[in-house]
Amino acid sequence: MNPRDTRYDCLFEPLAIGPVTAANRFYQVPHCNGGGYRDPSAVAEMRRIKAEGGWGVIFTEQVELHHSSEITPFIELRLWEDKDVPMLARMADAIHTGDALAGIELAYSGINGPNLYTREIPLAPTALPIRTFTNDPVQARSMTKRDIKNLRRWHRDACIRARDAGYDLICLYGAHGFGAIQHFLSTITNQRSDEYGGSLKNRARLLEELVSEARDAVGDTVGITVRMSLDEANGEYGFSNDDLREMMSLHGDLPDLWDFAHGAWEDCSATSRFKEEAAQESLITGLRELTSKPIVGVGRFTSADTMVRQLKNGILDFIGCARPSIADPWLPRKIDEGRIEDIRECIGCNICVTGDMTMSLSRCTQNPTFMEEWRKGWHPEIIQQRGASETVLVVGAGPAGLEATRALGERGYEVVLAEAKTQTGGRVTLESQLPGLSAWARVRDYRDYQISQMSNVNLYLDNKLTASDILEFGFEHVALATGAHWRKDAVARYHTHAIPNDSSIPTFIPDELMRGAAVPAGKVLVYDDDHYYMGSVLAEQLVAAGNEVILITPASLVAQWTVNTLEQEKIQQRLLALGVDMQPNTALLAINSGKATLSSSLQSQSLQVEFDAVVIVAGRRANDGLWLELLSTEKQWADAGVQSIKCIGDCEAPAPIAWATYAGHRFARELDTELCATNSVVPFRRELVQLSE
Repeated sequence: MNPRDTRYDCLFEPLAIGPVTAANRFYQVPHCNGGGYRDPSAVAEMRRIKAEGGWGVIFTEQVELHHSSEITPFIELRLWEDKDVPMLARMADAIHTGDALAGIELAYSGINGPNLYTREIPLAPTALPIRTFTNDPVQARSMTKRDIKNLRRWHRDACIRARDAGYDLICLYGAHGFGAIQHFLSTITNQRSDEYGGSLKNRARLLEELVSEARDAVGDTVGITVRMSLDEANGEYGFSNDDLREMMSLHGDLPDLWDFAHGAWEDCSATSRFKEEAAQESLITGLRELTSKPIVGVGRFTSADTMVRQLKNGILDFIGCARPSIADPWLPRKIDEGRIEDIRECIGCNICVTGDMTMSLSRCTQNPTFMEEWRKGWHPEIIQQRGASETVLVVGAGPAGLEATRALGERGYEVVLAEAKTQTGGRVTLESQLPGLSAWARVRDYRDYQISQMSNVNLYLDNKLTASDILEFGFEHVALATGAHWRKDAVARYHTHAIPNDSSIPTFIPDELMRGAAVPAGKVLVYDDDHYYMGSVLAEQLVAAGNEVILITPASLVAQWTVNTLEQEKIQQRLLALGVDMQPNTALLAINSGKATLSSSLQSQSLQVEFDAVVIVAGRRANDGLWLELLSTEKQWADAGVQSIKCIGDCEAPAPIAWATYAGHRFARELDTELCATNSVVPFRRELVQLSE
């Protein structure tokens, strides 16, 4: 361990937030995780480990403060009544095990709350249809003066409950399109003509009342913060950056801290494909001059030098992080201990966001222990020592193999990692060369470095093994992480059998393009039945090479699953700007006689079109030949000294990279444990509902 670099000393200076003081400038802003009220212990333990990792401020996700505004089907925390206090107190207590302030973000979603569970009529400044991800066919009614008075009371009640639960900071949520504060400030959602509408001063009235009354409710022991949008990014009626500056000139010292986010969630948490680190800097610069209170902002900060610049240049007082705190909960501690090279840097893929969007527990590509801290007892930095056996062979140095090797090495096994190619990384190395995906190489680079520091791990490149080789070596355990490859026959979701293809049009798969295959110049068809990022990224690459690109997909949206990573709209906008002809609801049926047969699900007739090349992005096949060959020799394993052979990652079942790193980590964690064997025991803890009497 090295002493902290003095360049980073400013990151560890304490700073007051109203009546409480943060130990340093690392501020984990509120972030969702797919756990909420369903998995409160899992959420609490996840935050506790961040406290252990040195964060000065740690917030909950958004917490619904009243039953008249909830966002089912999304699973968030709730503070509707006193019964909810113990659940939230558990999280505050967990955060307080470290030297961190516990913060709670209170949200009244209003026009963003369809109330599908409570069946209450949604309330909004002005009667309009509900503004949700799923365009629910529900409308909110305009709030009366009595409703506004009730809203203020509900906020006060929630603040008191939050204080009683042990929170040091209360954040009133008014960003990302969520929160009554933003709805009243924005003329998109506030078209009132009374004292709460019209001028900016009137539209800010509720903000002023809520902050003042929150402070009165909790006294001088809890800090009150406000989370605001830097720019609603929603046209002429939206709450703009100029509006924010004008509002702060009127109320600059109202809360104890300003917490700034940008636009909708899609704008604020854009993937690395569309936004660089510190992307919000231009919008936030100068706001510091409008208040004497500290400010925090976000920007997927992964570089300690960038963090320091934010403080030194007076842009921010606290470094706000959500995704980087997920990728590495110990990020502050590693900077403090002079271990910057050990930080698992966020790659900005937004797999973490998909947990919330799919109402499941979040994952992280870089940190496979995320949301498994309580369920499986997985700590991101501490792992149990090896079991009874000693040696492991890992075949394949892609994301699954690299993570398995890293974690096995940490446990103390003697590990050999054999890779058939001349470099590590597998699919990560190939995909990180595609447009906008360079940050994904961090998955490989972090693990390469960690493995290079281990004397008990040996890496052999350009080393393709056979089944005979593996049995001859006599390792006690073998993990096969040989990956997968894209199918050229178009089998995926729309087609479950191969399409006719007489090879009259040059046909390519992503693997070939990523390895530099030359696509004939001219008109190229990209057929996407994968629905994640690959089809759109390859279309972008082909346009850059000078091709005319037509992208078709059987789905109703291009790159449909990226709705869950908050980038579908951005992908479509980029392809439109590049001149890509996008045709959803369209499938590739066949390739015959130099023509591709296309069929629209919206029309009965098919269409034959001439192309110079076709790129098929459909399903993937596991590279499981070695596994099947070894499986056929299972009776010989014991004589060869082999106790187990397991297929992991894409070679077991192809999936996104986060699934591969998880599979590698799980193999390493469970080796030599009871969970290593196949049995019917649920391999994680669950929070079960208590039946009412």
